[in-house]
Amino acid sequence: MKGLEGKIAVVTGSSRGVGKGVALGLATYGATVYVTGRTENDNRLPAFMQGTTIYKTAEEVNNLGGIGIAHRCDFSRDEDVKSYLRG
Repeated sequence: MKGLEGKIAVVTGSSRGVGKGVALGLATYGATVYVTGRTENDNRLPAFMQGTTIYKTAEEVNNLGGIGIAHRCDFSRDEDVKSYLRG
């Protein structure tokens, strides 16, 4: 199903949980999704959380028909937000 092709969404906390669900849902409609969060590497996470990185979510977005762009950002840190906004 398409309908959001050409539209851009920024989803915070999208490596897992609700944020990931939102990112994947937008992907099914063809959106370009900036997959943002703090988790770039999952080797410090418990086994049941393996595969929950921003890169994995971006890959899943691509597989569902959207365009996934992973970008590390901790939105609770002003420095990260400023860097994110500068691109």
